[in-house]
Amino acid sequence: MNFNKHLNLEGRHAFLGASKYHWIHYSEDKIAESYQKFLAVQKGTMLHEFAAQCIRLGQKLPRSQKTLNHYVNDAIGYKMAPEQILLYSENCFGTVDAIAFRNGLLRIHDLKTGAVPAHMEQLEVYAALFCLEYQIKPSEIEMELRLYQADDILISNPTVEDIAPIMDKIIRFDKIIRNIKEREEQL
Repeated sequence: MNFNKHLNLEGRHAFLGASKYHWIHYSEDKIAESYQKFLAVQKGTMLHEFAAQCIRLGQKLPRSQKTLNHYVNDAIGYKMAPEQILLYSENCFGTVDAIAFRNGLLRIHDLKTGAVPAHMEQLEVYAALFCLEYQIKPSEIEMELRLYQADDILISNPTVEDIAPIMDKIIRFDKIIRNIKEREEQL
């Protein structure tokens, strides 16, 4: 049989796809709710891309207490780099929304566009990754972490006692994963 070619769909996944088959058990209300969440994630991705572009271009947004405007304007004001990958290993890395390190102060900002409450632990992991990648002791720097969500800003100033255990866990867990990968490659 000659199967139809769908080149424009290669690598993509349909919302009602077979690999996410749980939808076959959803009610009409549940599928509508699930699709609304999917759209919200897509909108969040677009807002992040827009914010990063504004920051790169130095294009401030109108002064407002709105989450996006405040986040973009603060990142520009603090001369932050948007969408920066922080890497410890292929097993542990992440993309921080905005980051700056100057005069012994690490500044990390995160834009949250969804309704799910954000957690500062994500930013603490970014701080740990930064310290590991750039071989900076968290005891020798100051840190300010900011979460922008729901027209509010949560600010945290973690200490070495907050970040060092995360760094240790990254190192230990990465070693466990590398050992498993090595054993799998030998099979």
